[in-house]
Amino acid sequence: MKQKLKAMLGEDRGVSPVIGVILMVAITVILAAVIGTFVLGLGDSLNQAPQSTLNAEDAPADFNDSLASGSAAFEISQNGGDAIPLADARIVIGNTSSSASETFSQGNWDSPESGAALNVTLNGNSISGMDSPELAVGDSLTVSTTDGTGTLLEADNTFRIRLIHVPSDSILLDTEVTLR
Repeated sequence: MKQKLKAMLGEDRGVSPVIGVILMVAITVILAAVIGTFVLGLGDSLNQAPQSTLNAEDAPADFNDSLASGSAAFEISQNGGDAIPLADARIVIGNTSSSASETFSQGNWDSPESGAALNVTLNGNSISGMDSPELAVGDSLTVSTTDGTGTLLEADNTFRIRLIHVPSDSILLDTEVTLR
């Protein structure tokens, strides 16, 4: 009798089937997740933002909001990384002391969505006439006035500048600049 009792207590044959079932369930769950991702196309819908080093600062010359035309306010420069197609970009400039902001994007680089007297140029040239413009290393975007009236830009104010990659909805630049 003692031998049968020792044999029953010393056996561990029941452990192996339990571990096997747990492993099979885990493998099934992982396979279902991977197959579901491919079937639903979730892996294909992700857009990657360009990896770039950007900088924003006030323009080299002091801003004059009373000039009739062409006073440069801000410069956004690309110091390294991937080129950013401007067709995929949006620039939002907002006054930090008020809720006023302007948005520039494809089709309205010469005038923001609000119609204010501002424009954005690429290396000093109008973006509207360019075929597939992009912000590459060494390039800069300049935000300027076009007639000096009706803009949110005023000297000695701080502005939040954001450059957004629209397809991935990623913010590539988010900084504050004080306009001189």
